[in-house]
Amino acid sequence: MDFRESQPIYLQIADHVCEKIFLQEWKPGVRIPSVRELAVQLEVNPNTVMRTFEHLQQQDIIYNQRGIGYFVSPEAQKTALKYRKNEFMEKDLPVLFRNMYLLDIEISELQSLNEKYIQQHFVTNK
Repeated sequence: MDFRESQPIYLQIADHVCEKIFLQEWKPGVRIPSVRELAVQLEVNPNTVMRTFEHLQQQDIIYNQRGIGYFVSPEAQKTALKYRKNEFMEKDLPVLFRNMYLLDIEISELQSLNEKYIQQHFVTNK
């Protein structure tokens, strides 16, 4: 995982966990990697992952079963979507709008680019 300097690492890991949930790689009720396992996978300090898990627990996206591990909450998809949408609206969207204004980009110009991106990255050929 490539980390950006513009956001704390634990929040970037939280985004990564939410993405796993959105893509249904981690389903409700399923045990997720342990703090140590995820720290090794992402090459970060276990304390950073622990901070991520505590943050996601406060958001009701994951929960802890003492002695067993962390699990995806039953309503994680909906809760994570609300959490990430709020983060996007407050932090990312104002930057996007500012850049659009400065570069004289109309919203209509983004529509076809968005559709192309979705086709290339999320729609599978059957």
